[in-house]
Amino acid sequence: MISSREQVTQQIVASKVKKGIKWSEVAKAIGLSKEWTTAACLGQMTFDKQQAEIIGDLFELSDEAVAWLQIAPYKGSLPTAVPSDPLIYRWYEVVSVYGSTIKELIHEEFGDGIMSAIDFSMNIQREADPKGDRVNIVLSGKFLPYKTY
Repeated sequence: MISSREQVTQQIVASKVKKGIKWSEVAKAIGLSKEWTTAACLGQMTFDKQQAEIIGDLFELSDEAVAWLQIAPYKGSLPTAVPSDPLIYRWYEVVSVYGSTIKELIHEEFGDGIMSAIDFSMNIQREADPKGDRVNIVLSGKFLPYKTY
């Protein structure tokens, strides 16, 4: 019996490692971006029935696990307030150092509001550089102004 979405995530990751599957291959199978698909497989998004069934077949999941993939998850994947994983910590560092700058420039350009993480897309690519390859990440979120009432 499965009692949490985290258990399904563990099954997916274990099967991915066992089969040597890349996230980009999983994304191609369901016809969505590797970024969204990876987030969904890691328990941060909800699959529809057809997508969940494809994921279930790909990772050899039970019908119960496939059902869990269709339930809206509790979002937020970090186990601690300040991340300890070095790669994730660098993102925390970017926000710590540049967060006020990002906020200031978004407000200056768009006004008082936020960038949506719901109406959102992300693209992660390798960028060749003779001094060492770079990680190119593009985040694109809809601007949502605060409303008066």
